[in-house]
Amino acid sequence: MEQVFLYIRENRERHLAELFELLRIQSISADSTKNAETRKAGEFIERLMKRIGIENVRLIETGGHPVVYGDWLHAPGKPTVLVYGHYDVQPVDPLSEWESPPFEPTIRDGAMYGRGTSDDKAQVMTHLYALEALMKVNGRLPCNIKFFLEGEEESGSAHTAPFVVENSDMLLCDAVAISDTAWYSRQVPTIVYALRGLSYMEFKVKGPVRDLHSGSYGGMIMNPLNAVGRIISKLQDEDGHVLVPGFYDDVVPLTDEERREFAAVGDPDGEIMADIRIPAMWGEKGYTTMERNWGRPSLDVNGIFGGFQGEGGKTVIPSFGGFKLSTRLVPNQKPEKIFRLVADYVRSICPPGVSVEAKYHHGGEPVSVPTDNFFIESARGAFAEVFGKRPALVREGASIPITATFVQVLKAAPVLIGYGLPDDHIHSPNEKMELENYYKGIETNAVMYLKFGGR
Repeated sequence: MEQVFLYIRENRERHLAELFELLRIQSISADSTKNAETRKAGEFIERLMKRIGIENVRLIETGGHPVVYGDWLHAPGKPTVLVYGHYDVQPVDPLSEWESPPFEPTIRDGAMYGRGTSDDKAQVMTHLYALEALMKVNGRLPCNIKFFLEGEEESGSAHTAPFVVENSDMLLCDAVAISDTAWYSRQVPTIVYALRGLSYMEFKVKGPVRDLHSGSYGGMIMNPLNAVGRIISKLQDEDGHVLVPGFYDDVVPLTDEERREFAAVGDPDGEIMADIRIPAMWGEKGYTTMERNWGRPSLDVNGIFGGFQGEGGKTVIPSFGGFKLSTRLVPNQKPEKIFRLVADYVRSICPPGVSVEAKYHHGGEPVSVPTDNFFIESARGAFAEVFGKRPALVREGASIPITATFVQVLKAAPVLIGYGLPDDHIHSPNEKMELENYYKGIETNAVMYLKFGGR
């Protein structure tokens, strides 16, 4: 193992330089003007996989951005592990809040800053470089490896689940290694065993056929943006309880044991408030912060549109307004069902004088896996060996939509071994990743794969 660590440490400068090349590629999958850049990121990883000795490497076309596939299957009798990640990134707006250009990676105070650092380019590279080290030092890998890297995770993974279903024989595996999560806190490294699901939707409230003068028509008709405000105000009560009928019907209540497990990792309220600079926490009454985030569904308005947004004033009643909304789901809740429930409720509370159109964008089912399996235990051991701390087993409030598909279709155990931190600002300006976690992540993954192979 020392030779593997030595190889990794001797190549740190290259590992960072090559990552920075990838980070400079503006692979914003949700922006069609960046399609060529998104493909370029996939091609970059394709070349790297070939160089380190992965076989059958190719870009496979989908209805959207291509999948990068590759494998190394020369370890008979050993497990087959599918490495999943994504090479696309979130949009960078608001650009004015970035302290350095989002696609010009910068090092400050022991961390690298740039879009895609923590989510998910650097985390993907920790696997590639771990396998490179094992191949260079030992001439082979300790277990069978398949790569499945997508370019649509940040825009809904519309073609990813169908691809897995249609290519299940090619992707067949015993476990799926995923590094796209963060630790519970800087002091508490974690491995995630459950993820919330997602249902993302949009509502457009339509009024007059055109924008109108607010003096000539004000007080005579329902303003679509006023209607949007009324609708949003009725989605939750003052105690954070979602008012959509049926929203909680399929939710499995938290057990006393789960509540004890959540409490055991500590109270994060002070750290969270300091990090995001808010005066108080808020959420569903009767639950702690982590119970709300890990074990309860949530509903959030993600954006509001309509009306005049330019400099100065313009006295109009807009012809339409709208909002985009996401719900995070817990086991047993279904994304499409939640969309129907929310859409029906929004229509029922829509004020007279306007109409509402509902659109379902994308979603993913929640997932929870048993923690007493060989792969998770191996990952915990690898973590402890490199970081000196045995990671806690926790849930995650966010979603990785394809994970449930891996469980349902491939019957594989997901191993969510992430190296991000809660203050990495993923999806926000000034996204970062700690250099120590990047370098040690490579070492941890190398140990993990050796353990998968029976070391």
